[in-house]
Amino acid sequence: MPHSDTLSPLFLTTKEVADLLRVKERKVYDLAAAEQIPHRRITGKLLFPANEIRAWIDGSGEQYSPDRPGVLAGSHDPLLDWALRASGCGLATLCNGSRDGLAQFKAGTAALAGIHLPEKDEWNIASVEELGLTNAVLIAWAVRKRGLLVSEELAGTIRTIADLKGKRVAMRQPGAGTAVLFASLIKEAGLSERDLTCSDDFAHTESDAAAAVASGEADASLGLEAMAKQFKLVFVPLADENFDLLIDRKSYFTEPVQKLFAYARTREFQDKAVSLGGYELTPLGSVRWLSA
Repeated sequence: MPHSDTLSPLFLTTKEVADLLRVKERKVYDLAAAEQIPHRRITGKLLFPANEIRAWIDGSGEQYSPDRPGVLAGSHDPLLDWALRASGCGLATLCNGSRDGLAQFKAGTAALAGIHLPEKDEWNIASVEELGLTNAVLIAWAVRKRGLLVSEELAGTIRTIADLKGKRVAMRQPGAGTAVLFASLIKEAGLSERDLTCSDDFAHTESDAAAAVASGEADASLGLEAMAKQFKLVFVPLADENFDLLIDRKSYFTEPVQKLFAYARTREFQDKAVSLGGYELTPLGSVRWLSA
C-alpha cells in the first residue's frame, strides 16, 4: 500500500484490509459485522476509510464508534416532521422532548436530536456543551415564534402569562423545551402550577397541545404560531426560539441526513414553511456549535 498522501486511496477494500492485518477476508467481514472496525457501506459495497484503519491499527486515533441508527430524537417540530415524510429520507423519529433527545444522543441511540432549550442569553448551546460530546455539531433548523395558544372564546381574557391563573392549561411533558420555558415564564409572572388547573395528561407534541385547546379540553397552552394557525386558535406571541438539530458528525454525511437537508433547500419546503407560519428560515443549515 503506497504511503504517499497523494497516492494513498481514501478507502481500502476488504482484501486490502485483510492483507494489511494478515488475516483472512472472512475475519474482516466478521469484524465489520460486529462493528469492531471502521467501515462504510457505500452503494452496497463494504469499504474501509484508510486513515481510520491506520489510526485503529496504531491505537493513535479516537476509539472507533459504530454507526448510529437513523433515528431523530428530541423535540417535535411540525415543519421538520413534514419534511421527514416529504423528503423520503427514511429517518425514524422518537419525539419525547428536548432533554430526552439529548439523553438518546449521548447514549448513541440517535443520530440526531431536535432541541429548543432556553438558557440565560441563548438557546441550546450551553445545554449541549455540558454533555462533553465529541464528533458532534449543532445545526440551525429554524427560529420559531412561541406563545400562548388560546381558544377564541377566551381571547379577550388571556393576554399574558399572568392571565392563566385559575385557567385550564394543557401541559407538556417534563424535559420538553416548552415545559422548561413555561416553568420560567410562570415564575416570572409570580405564579406556580398550583395557581393553574393543569391537564391530567401531558401533551407530547406541538399538535397535541394545540388539539387540547381546540377541543375545549384546555383554555390555553404554550405553543407555536404554526399550530395556532392550523387549529384556528388565537396566538399571543411571547418569544422567538432557536430550534436546532444536534447531529453526529459521521451521521451528518450519511444519505438520509443529506437528503433531508437537500430537501430543505427546495422551493417546496420554503413554501410549506410560509404556509405554516411562524418560521424564520434564514439561519437554516448554519453551524451554531461544534464539539472539540
